[in-house]
Amino acid sequence: MPRTMHELPQDEDAFLAHAEAHCRARGTSLTPIRREVLAQLRREESGLKAYDLLDRIKAVRPSATPPTVYRALDFLIEHGLAHKIGRINQFVACNHDCHDLAGLFLVCPDCGKVTELHDEDAVRALSRSLKAAGHRLLGAEIELSAVCGSCDQAPDKSRTSAGSAHHHG
Repeated sequence: MPRTMHELPQDEDAFLAHAEAHCRARGTSLTPIRREVLAQLRREESGLKAYDLLDRIKAVRPSATPPTVYRALDFLIEHGLAHKIGRINQFVACNHDCHDLAGLFLVCPDCGKVTELHDEDAVRALSRSLKAAGHRLLGAEIELSAVCGSCDQAPDKSRTSAGSAHHHG
């Protein structure tokens, strides 16, 4: 039976403490570089590209190299602490503690904001529809192009409700 998902603490220290406990429970550790990468991702709501992340890490750890950051990202993704959003080639911190099902990621095409949404019923329905079509979901992320509320309300947008529904893969 799937575990119930809940949002992780909003406070950064509590969030990182939860991540450390998550790693310990799996027999691994949140090393200082992994912790810093996760903290940087957590601070940026829209996510970060790897090289932007590297620049931020180098400000704290001048000796950091691209492979160091990529290894930390791979670890965080493997352990469910971060996600790669392929649509915009950025990484985001995971805001939920359980991924028995894929996460829905809403990516605003206007501002790039990424929102992690968990709707078990929608994911199960999508999985059933895919199975009926002879397919199966591959990966832990489902990315949807969805205009965020701020951009949708922006006065300089002539977007209509019909025009805001983009169906890109």
